[in-house]
Amino acid sequence: MTKTAPFIVGLTGGIASGKSTVAGEFAAQGIAVVDADEISRQVVTPGSEGLTGIVAHFGPEFLQPDGQLDRRRLRERIFAQAEERHWLEQWLHPRIEAAMREACRRATTPYVILMVPLLLENGLERLVDRVLVVDVSEQTQRQRTLARDGVSEEQVSAILAAQLTRAQRLARAHDVLSNEGLSLTQLEAEVRRLHRHYLALAASKCGPDNFAPHQKPLH
Repeated sequence: MTKTAPFIVGLTGGIASGKSTVAGEFAAQGIAVVDADEISRQVVTPGSEGLTGIVAHFGPEFLQPDGQLDRRRLRERIFAQAEERHWLEQWLHPRIEAAMREACRRATTPYVILMVPLLLENGLERLVDRVLVVDVSEQTQRQRTLARDGVSEEQVSAILAAQLTRAQRLARAHDVLSNEGLSLTQLEAEVRRLHRHYLALAASKCGPDNFAPHQKPLH
């Protein structure tokens, strides 16, 4: 018997919007979370085709002494040179997408959270039934990224420039979780309410064509 395709919620948002925290709350509700960032690390493990291609293109100096990819150095390169970022995307995205599809297919929960930072930028909303955007102001993004990642203002600006604007992201969302100034208790309540919503949608087997994107945060 062929397994029915799962109902997939695409979780996205700008850098430092709190996507991982939100995903963790869905996991606490017993829902499978497929993390694109984790999969992107898996496809460039030592000995993988993904890493071999990166080293051939960028050079062995992008490897750490233990053979792992030097992610910080690579990030600095690709956000300084757009053509290098485009090359990397073309090389890795098909491999990441295939792995994400397989992980979602294997999930056994009522629906699946597919967390992809650049879901909309890379046209991956075609993989999901619903788009959930975690939203904060650009000022909050900048403050959190500087404090968390120890990068320069210039790097933060380059990262933001490579993503959709806040308005563009909100315009393409089905659901919006505003994470500006929420306490953890408030965030948990928002996720529980969205969880009930997605359980109902998954049970009724609704697809993406049944819903029109809106910009109104769910409160």
